[in-house]
Amino acid sequence: MKHKRKFSSKQFVIKTATVGLLLNMLASPVSSAVLASEVQTPATTEAGTTGTGTAATNTAVAKIPSIESLGLNVSSAVLIEPTTGEVLLSYNADEALPPASMTKMMTEYLVTEAVNNGQLSWDQTVTIQENAAQQVGSRIFLAQGDQHTVKELYIAMAVGSANDATVALAELVSGSEQQFVTLMNETAQKMGMKTAYFINSTGLDRADMPSKYRPETDRETVMSAMDAAILAKYIVTEHPDFTEFTTIQSYKFRERDAKPMINYNWMLEANKDIANFKAYAYPGLDGLKTGHTTKAGNCFTGTAVRDGMRLISVVMGADSEAHRFTETKKVLDFGFNNFEIKQVVAAKSVIAGNETVPVQKGKNESVPVVTDAGVTFIVPKGTVNPAIETAVAVNDASTLVAPIANATAVGKVTYTYKIEGMEQAQQKTVNLITAEEAEKAGWFKLLMRAIGDFFGDLFTGIKDLF
Repeated sequence: MKHKRKFSSKQFVIKTATVGLLLNMLASPVSSAVLASEVQTPATTEAGTTGTGTAATNTAVAKIPSIESLGLNVSSAVLIEPTTGEVLLSYNADEALPPASMTKMMTEYLVTEAVNNGQLSWDQTVTIQENAAQQVGSRIFLAQGDQHTVKELYIAMAVGSANDATVALAELVSGSEQQFVTLMNETAQKMGMKTAYFINSTGLDRADMPSKYRPETDRETVMSAMDAAILAKYIVTEHPDFTEFTTIQSYKFRERDAKPMINYNWMLEANKDIANFKAYAYPGLDGLKTGHTTKAGNCFTGTAVRDGMRLISVVMGADSEAHRFTETKKVLDFGFNNFEIKQVVAAKSVIAGNETVPVQKGKNESVPVVTDAGVTFIVPKGTVNPAIETAVAVNDASTLVAPIANATAVGKVTYTYKIEGMEQAQQKTVNLITAEEAEKAGWFKLLMRAIGDFFGDLFTGIKDLF
């Protein structure tokens, strides 16, 4: 006697009962609020997906020369591109060394911040105090009680590296130089400077400070070449008008002064017509700060721009004024001759394999997506299609519920590019956004879709029973 197979599965019973419920629902009014409780689809997340939808073949390029081939005669050096943060050259770049007057870059940054936020104004009058008047080294011989504007003192600091003008500005910002030093060190930490430690606003050795105003600690100011480059990056990116001061070739501080102060930066492009400096003038160079003490040797943080690309170089411990500039030329030439900025991904790009993302309760079950911004990397000159790694991460599907406005961020795309022979990879993350509006479906369409999904699931379950 043949026995019919009984479907006693609990899953089958539940599904069959639900069929009746759904059929009853078809005969009675159903609110869209009830349908809003449908089962959510799992999150769609991908990581490590490679490709940008375009060919990623590398074109042969000239081999990047080694740092050793430059024959640098300095204690340390570094070269960075400020918008990407890419380090193009590093030679003892993380060693903490005395930076001399390159310290004044932090003072310049903080004074400019104070002007920009309204704490100070460029035409504000400053009365010189005792500490400033007693400064030694590079100075403009300010006397206690003298009065000058913030702008005049700032120019003296930026062009003539005047220690007295620098201290006067530091005291104006914070009340005393040591309170200003606290601000300097706090700002260095916020900027991510790992070795920088300041004891004054000028870069003078502790022994050269007025004894009454020396800090209690016996530490000295130190800063690595990398930290100097980081500081310079903040200046050029956050205060792009820095060139208003750093490109001044000479400045007569007082009418009675016999001679104007001359900018210590011999490499200014404008110096190409000055007999004493034209051998050092460098195309596109417009800053930033020199430094010299017996302990520090000769230092220079330089920045130049060519073909739309700005580079920042730092050399420390050169053995002469002239050599800090000839060594800087080697470093900058290394950057401009071998690298260029290239847009590797355009804005509104479609990611291969991730052209759409699923949307719940929408008229359509998915919505097309694109990147919200372009991506720019430093690449070796001549590279046509650099090999870029792409990682896509889509938001949890439970958050992707219609209606969704056009240009809504629904995920992230991270691009990574590594130049052969260089340690640090470049990386940038952009948003993945909807390319159009995802409209919400009506309740009847949602019901029909739910029924279709149900029966598809039911039949799959029945098939699995056999």
